[in-house]
Amino acid sequence: MSLHTLHPERVDEARMQAYSAFAPALINALMQRLAKCQGMKELGEVEKSLVRLVEDSELAGPHGEAMKEFAIELVVSTLRNVREHPDAKHDLEEIDGRRTEGRSENPDTLEEQLQSGLEDSFPASDPPAVVSTAITGGAKDIVGTDEVLRRKKEARRKESDKAS
Repeated sequence: MSLHTLHPERVDEARMQAYSAFAPALINALMQRLAKCQGMKELGEVEKSLVRLVEDSELAGPHGEAMKEFAIELVVSTLRNVREHPDAKHDLEEIDGRRTEGRSENPDTLEEQLQSGLEDSFPASDPPAVVSTAITGGAKDIVGTDEVLRRKKEARRKESDKAS
């Protein structure tokens, strides 16, 4: 049944049914798109804004407060699902909170601190390892697993022959 064939008295009822059926799916799709593009921080700001919008709304009627509670529940549960979605872009950790207090941002100062640290650690307690690539005594035969097993079997056979 299309909107054109709908009885005029049923238009408002159909509109409300459409809103209640499609609004959660639309909000969910929009929030997933936002989370994928902007990350969780922006999603948190949108959630606060939507909850504030619902709380500040003035609804006349006996169920106004209950409707607000349901709307806030819809916002919170939808955004929780969006946050848990695998395609959601998670924000990077705020690096400013991890910076050492008093650490310089000047590249020259950082370079001086690095040089000072290197000089203080010299000589290192463990000398660098020297590795030689020359193989003494000539090349060795590389033996595969099958050959090793064959040789072991042959050795066991020889030992059993000697014992008998």
